[in-house]
Amino acid sequence: MPTTSLNAYRAWASTPLTETPAVSVVIPAYNESERIVPTIGAIATYMSGRDEPWELIVVDDGSSDETVEVVRSLGLANLRLIESVQNGGKGKAVRAGMLAAHGDVRLFADADQSTPIEQFEKLLVSLRDGHDVVVGSRAADGSLEASKSPLRRLLSGGLRTMVDVLFNIGVRDTQCGFKMFTAAAAEDLFRRQQIDGFSFDLEVLYLAEKFGYRISEVPVEWIDAPGSTVDAALVAFQFLADLVKIRVGDLRGDYVGPSDQAQTRIASPVGG
Repeated sequence: MPTTSLNAYRAWASTPLTETPAVSVVIPAYNESERIVPTIGAIATYMSGRDEPWELIVVDDGSSDETVEVVRSLGLANLRLIESVQNGGKGKAVRAGMLAAHGDVRLFADADQSTPIEQFEKLLVSLRDGHDVVVGSRAADGSLEASKSPLRRLLSGGLRTMVDVLFNIGVRDTQCGFKMFTAAAAEDLFRRQQIDGFSFDLEVLYLAEKFGYRISEVPVEWIDAPGSTVDAALVAFQFLADLVKIRVGDLRGDYVGPSDQAQTRIASPVGG
């Protein structure tokens, strides 16, 4: 690591911010005691080297392993740990982190680093071009998807087709765990969000389209990291059920009206 980056990391790790962070990175975690330290290390090293104030929020989703103890033991000055008493779902964990964040730019990223943090800049460029929501995508032209099992490829392809037919939101990959929001969009959309499971991404993007936010899909590098705690087939079946839940909920009027922190739909570009 270059000396300047090392010094920046040490300062971030040891000295609490005295200013509002420009960027918040949220990591939802469930039973990630084996992977969370290298993930935090990679993210903290990269983000600290950007010379911009930032915070890291780890949201533990009721882990039954040592995830909480491991994160707490790091003693990082600008890492906040949010704990859940019981497992509530990835969507619930991401919502807690995004609404607790202070940054003008808010990114959530998976704990397995399937999409490396170095892809951050690609999304930021699009946000600064005036988009409110930027989706890291494994399906957009120029993306790189590696080591994905045949079963997961089959399930992903089928689910993407169903989303295209039923929702028509213009996003080819709704489920990649690497998404960026302006503060205004995050506050509004995550207060509206109702699904706590893995389908929350689709719900949030559906709401973003419904309420006129500007969405961009950016190709990213992605690798199917080993050690996943996710049952792909089970998640696929739940996803199908949630597709129906979102459509029925919308027809029922569940998403009508402003959220508690609703903002202007067309947000100003984030300053650079």
